[in-house]
Amino acid sequence: MSAVLPVLATRLSTAAAVAFGSSYAELDPELLDPELRSATKPEFGHYQSNLALRLGNALGQAPREVAARLVEALDIADLCETPSIAGPGFINLTLLPSTLAAAVNEPQAFTTRHQRVVVDYSQPNVAKQMHVGHLRSTVIGDALCNVLQFVGYDVIRQNHVGDWGTQYGMMIEQLLGENLNAEELDLQGLQVLYERSRKHFDADGAFADKSRARVVLLQSGDPETRAIWQRMVDVSLDDFEQVYALLDSRLTRTDVVGESAYNNDLPRIVDELSEAGLLTESDGALCAFLPGFKGRDGQPLPVIVRKSDGGFGYSATDLAAVRHRVSTLHADRIVYVVDHRQALHFEQIFALATSAGWLPSTTTAEHVGFGTVLGPNGKPFKTRAGGTVKLTTLLDEAVARADSLLEGREGIDRQVTAKAVGIGAVKYADLSSDRGNDYVFDLDRMVAMTGNTGPYLQYAHARLTRLLSKAGTDHDQILELKDPAEERLALLLTGFAGVVEQVVETLQPHRLCTYLYDVATALSVFYEQCPVLTSEGDTRASRIALCTATRKVLQDGLGLLGIQAPDAM
Repeated sequence: MSAVLPVLATRLSTAAAVAFGSSYAELDPELLDPELRSATKPEFGHYQSNLALRLGNALGQAPREVAARLVEALDIADLCETPSIAGPGFINLTLLPSTLAAAVNEPQAFTTRHQRVVVDYSQPNVAKQMHVGHLRSTVIGDALCNVLQFVGYDVIRQNHVGDWGTQYGMMIEQLLGENLNAEELDLQGLQVLYERSRKHFDADGAFADKSRARVVLLQSGDPETRAIWQRMVDVSLDDFEQVYALLDSRLTRTDVVGESAYNNDLPRIVDELSEAGLLTESDGALCAFLPGFKGRDGQPLPVIVRKSDGGFGYSATDLAAVRHRVSTLHADRIVYVVDHRQALHFEQIFALATSAGWLPSTTTAEHVGFGTVLGPNGKPFKTRAGGTVKLTTLLDEAVARADSLLEGREGIDRQVTAKAVGIGAVKYADLSSDRGNDYVFDLDRMVAMTGNTGPYLQYAHARLTRLLSKAGTDHDQILELKDPAEERLALLLTGFAGVVEQVVETLQPHRLCTYLYDVATALSVFYEQCPVLTSEGDTRASRIALCTATRKVLQDGLGLLGIQAPDAM
């Protein structure tokens, strides 16, 4: 956050203490926050505070009179123009041009952090191709990791790949029954094998029993079964890596910690929960019935830790993961980027882990839920045949659209730029909407060069790069701000750190997207009203410095979103 805001807030608090003395000191501290916010209209200045309204209500005095006393006691002539009072008692503050220039010139700092965050995201399943359903988790998770790391957290990425359970028993049994060679199967072949084995499992009770027995062999380490399973895992991870490379995701194979990694710990999970009196037998299964969790019928909702057949469900695996991340990875904060339909599941897991002592009060666990990717018909995205849409199909199409958009442009590596623009367009469309909402996957809108899109922001960055290259000289200090368009752009730039801090606290990347779009829009107005290359003296130097600062904010902001910022488009 810019150093100006904390100073203004402190001086407002000091003015309140001077103006109201002991009456002020006796108030609830939460009432005393100046709550400086960006003004919504130019006539209201740069910032507004509603402190007078809250003080007036608490002290039983007219807010405008309280505001007048605050303004009289306020000592900010070195930072702002004379404050004004609007409406029922809002205090309007307008920074001096010199204050704005100094705020842009100074490096923006972040609160010091010495904590470790474990972020669980992407989570594809072995033997299945990644589909559009994995897009949001991967894109949102990457962005959150980037932001958390940027402000100083020690970030550990965890890709909780689905690689364990009944489906692998039935796939291996199907493969052996058909005398197939596992070494010859690619991921598409594995997915088709899964579909055949699923139908066989549902239709043939004897095959289902053999499949369950094969799961036992897998869990117990039978060499033949494990070898086939490992081949399935390796083929899948190879394919996932190609998708991550296309997405410019920072996930690597070293971040993969699949469900199988916790297999040996599951019996201990059950034993410790049983010893703590947290499990109850129900129809042969061992379940936890937690206070406050009830179904629509009013009956308690169980967390099934061990199934009636002795197997373990994903609740046991998730509990083992929580314990591992706290006790072994020493996480201070755990973030799960999983679609919103799993909200109840994670509430129960966090509650049970807390009751068991595995999730202490010093460690926070957060479920970052997100909505569904919809097709043009407003329903979950499917192929015409009703199947899931492969993620690579969508990404390849986005790159192709971007390539067409760049046709005829000179001075660019079209293949590289098309990938940056196409993938960036998809990512930005995902991140720019509130993650809790569904959104329609519309490539025509995503790759548009106008409006709140990734390509619009990327072009703003490229245009700045071209302008600065033409300028021929570097200026990194703003000496003056004379035009309102300059001041508007400068004011926005001072807010970058504050917006990043908001994303850190709320885990909502769309706040950063909205901010970057506002910066790009203000930049467009600045271009129209403030000549840069044809200006002279301090004005030229200051405008070049303002363009340099804007380019850095756009580059850093897009980078935090996981989006490339091409130098030419």
